[in-house]
Amino acid sequence: MSTQLAEKTCTACQGDEAPLKGEALDALRAQLGADWRVINEHHLEKTYPFDDFRQALDFTNRVGALAEEQGHHPDVYLSYGEVRLQIWTHKIKGLTESDFIFAAKADEVG
Repeated sequence: MSTQLAEKTCTACQGDEAPLKGEALDALRAQLGADWRVINEHHLEKTYPFDDFRQALDFTNRVGALAEEQGHHPDVYLSYGEVRLQIWTHKIKGLTESDFIFAAKADEVG
């Protein structure tokens, strides 16, 4: 699913913004694919299925390159046939627009 979010660039959090909550969070979530979940208004999570370990590893490497390019780093869990991403802004222990931008971009490299 390509979204307008994927066309944006992640911006560094200065640590002084409040995490997104409620309607603001819901509005951004609606712009992602249905398989992204918001967990406790704290982080985004999605599991990507693959046919084998090699495909999962290749995706992990593409996400790693994207993370470096965007300066926004998810937690990545790699196992045979799947990769799970968890995304949030660590400085504020919650979600910002950049987290949703990164999620949309991750879908595009998938």
